[in-house]
Amino acid sequence: MHRRISLTRYLVEKQHNDGRIPPELRLLLEVVARACKRISLAVTKGALGEVLGSAESENVQGEVQKKLDIIANEVLIEANEWGGHLAAMASEEMDDIYVVPHRFPKGEYLLLFDPLDGSSNIDVNVSIGTIFSVLRKQNDDPQAVDPVSAADFLQAGNQQVAAGYCVYGPQTTLVLTVGDGVAMFTLDREQGSFVLTAEGLKIPEDTKEFAINMSNLRHWDAPVKRYIDECLQGKEGPRGKDFNMRWVASMVADVHRIMTRGGVFMYPWDKREPNKPGKLRLMYEANPMAWLIEQAGGCATDGRQRILDIQPTQLHQRVSVVLGSKNEVDRVTRYHNPL
Repeated sequence: MHRRISLTRYLVEKQHNDGRIPPELRLLLEVVARACKRISLAVTKGALGEVLGSAESENVQGEVQKKLDIIANEVLIEANEWGGHLAAMASEEMDDIYVVPHRFPKGEYLLLFDPLDGSSNIDVNVSIGTIFSVLRKQNDDPQAVDPVSAADFLQAGNQQVAAGYCVYGPQTTLVLTVGDGVAMFTLDREQGSFVLTAEGLKIPEDTKEFAINMSNLRHWDAPVKRYIDECLQGKEGPRGKDFNMRWVASMVADVHRIMTRGGVFMYPWDKREPNKPGKLRLMYEANPMAWLIEQAGGCATDGRQRILDIQPTQLHQRVSVVLGSKNEVDRVTRYHNPL
């Protein structure tokens, strides 16, 4: 790219030239980006910053927390609580919502985030990331006893006003949508700012790559087994082409690969926990990633329906996820919904 456009300039142009976002949302996204820079610094220090290893605690899902999980969560809260843009926040690492304290001004937006996706990769120096989603608070009744509650967050993904992720890998990359396509920014550490490096991202409709945890094969439902089996048969099978499998065990890293070169990512329901609809969280992971994928021309379903149309009933609701290149996601969804 000939012009070096900073994230700030990009957002200002979205505000003034396109009328795409109001100033409060622009400022909120800048604050989230600054928080991601701080998290990136902590991740980069690794053992030198004494941030590796377990925190010897569990989150609301019963998952063991890493030290960096807690650090990233605190960074995002501290960065966003005082700016006057938010009414409340919700995190995969917290049992309940975090209402902006009374000593700070309150705004009309709600921020949801997975502060550090792919925690199992932290100690082995493999890419991890932060996922975030922004909603507009629907209830503006000044007479309400509770000005904001968990119920305010229970909006379908199609109500998002911004979503993105930041992947901490060889480069720190921020991927963002405000509803008019997907833009990618790379952190220039010398300048200390995110710089636009790609926009109008488009995911190829066809692919030869899939990402899934093959160790769970024996637990999958029949439609998933059918799809993967056909891929593994390669040129000699019904698909007539060879597929490669990729699996990083970090949704951010796997989705980022799809965003840059196509593919399909699957984290389906399985028989290990039959009463749960899936593993990934709808509000913190599936919704923001689904919107980004759709904005780049891909598809995202739970195997049966569009993820962004699912009406959440719980803050930490789980969901099955199939997303990526349109034709592959459509095929998996057809296998779940036979005529």
